[in-house]
Amino acid sequence: MKKLLTVTAAAWFALVGSVHAQQRPHYTQYVLNNFILNPAVAGIENYTDLKISHRNQWVGLNGAPVTTYASIHGPWRKSDDDVETATTIHPPGDNPRGRSFVADYTAPANHHGVGFTVINDRTGPLNRFSATAAYAYHIGIGPRTNLSMGVGLGIQNMTLNTNKLDFGAANPIDPAVAGSMYMNRIRPDVNLGLWLYSADYFIGASAQNIVSSKFSYAEDTVKFETGKLVPHLFFTAGYRFFLSDDLSFLPSAQIRYLTASPVSFDINAKFQYRDFIWAGTSFRIDDGFSAMLGLNVNSTFNIGYSYDITTSRLNTVSRGTHEIMVGFLLGNRYGDWCPRNLW
Repeated sequence: MKKLLTVTAAAWFALVGSVHAQQRPHYTQYVLNNFILNPAVAGIENYTDLKISHRNQWVGLNGAPVTTYASIHGPWRKSDDDVETATTIHPPGDNPRGRSFVADYTAPANHHGVGFTVINDRTGPLNRFSATAAYAYHIGIGPRTNLSMGVGLGIQNMTLNTNKLDFGAANPIDPAVAGSMYMNRIRPDVNLGLWLYSADYFIGASAQNIVSSKFSYAEDTVKFETGKLVPHLFFTAGYRFFLSDDLSFLPSAQIRYLTASPVSFDINAKFQYRDFIWAGTSFRIDDGFSAMLGLNVNSTFNIGYSYDITTSRLNTVSRGTHEIMVGFLLGNRYGDWCPRNLW
């Protein structure tokens, strides 16, 4: 029985390691919240940005990943430049994020940013919970360009629910783990990032889980297979084009690298009408594609939804992936309906 338990646990570790970058969750709508992947984004806008997201991956597959997170970040001290009143009405006429905005854009003043993220990611009997604080410093390196550097420090708790391990009909309960139910391991969570940005482009690089560490679940009577948390590298870039003064086209791409796994790529396309509504699509090479839609309701609230379809063999058992994100712009002195520096 001990051997069967070890094999079952090892199979789950293999599943987690074999899916590209699956030690860290996938996010389709990271294009709306790059802070979730890069601590250098903290404080990029002149308000506090709160995002709450829930992702149900591979619906229909038992034990498929389910990810929920909340992130909040903002400047250490808000700028008082160009403040609009709290009663600002959504302006008619020119697009607030049109060509004139890009032409008149100037780099924000040097400033500090802080943030905090809580993530819960569950796959079958495995659960990862993390809480991370972030700090970033934004420095102007040109009249229209900023470079920010960020670090995130926190903890992650890896939990194995032994009640969800299947030992077969002949042996429904293994006395080796009867009564133990949960096994926990706590490890550090350290992230670094760089973010170069202007009015019409961004380039980012980040490393998550840079402190590589081994972990295993062990009890007096049984020892589970040893796993290893390894660094994840992300490289992101995007550019803004105008199809008309009211309609912008925002293509972007991301490269992800995880030790001992193939490099994976995302290609994204986002179309935005003024600062009000947007739609997009994303293609993950050798994995699937997605459709996205979002609405900036006002200067305080926005919402986005995405639906993913996998092109791998999982599509025979999966009904796709749903992800929803709601955002709140707290202390938005400018009255912005969408971000100025992160889009």
